[in-house]
Amino acid sequence: MFVLVALQFIFNDYIKEAWYAYVKTGEFQFNLLIAGHVVGGIVILLLVLWRLALRKSHGVPPLPEGDSPAQKAIAAGTQHSLYLLLIVMPLTGLAAWFGDVQVAATAHFYLKFLLIALIALHFIAALYHQYVLRDGLLDQMIKPEK
Repeated sequence: MFVLVALQFIFNDYIKEAWYAYVKTGEFQFNLLIAGHVVGGIVILLLVLWRLALRKSHGVPPLPEGDSPAQKAIAAGTQHSLYLLLIVMPLTGLAAWFGDVQVAATAHFYLKFLLIALIALHFIAALYHQYVLRDGLLDQMIKPEK
């Protein structure tokens, strides 16, 4: 999932340029990089929905026992926020690109900063668990139990 999201940021400049050109001229400039951004967003949306269905049907592994209630609340809030953003970002992108909804384009633009912050928090927390707490959480994320 991380690779797909990272690719979205790589394709971001091309879609942004095409969006500004459309706003200015009323004509869409479509190329393979823009298609990659759009298709990537749809794939992310579908994968997140699939992941949520798996979580519902199979449950989630327990958090490490040593985590404080505050850590557990932050972890849950971060996870839920990431899932929400990974659903809202493609939807706002699709609404902006195909529906010409300016408020969706604005939301899509600003939500990316929140997404970056949450990804950074998630990444730092995973490293903290791996190298400071040494509780095996990162291994559990990479190789979940069946």
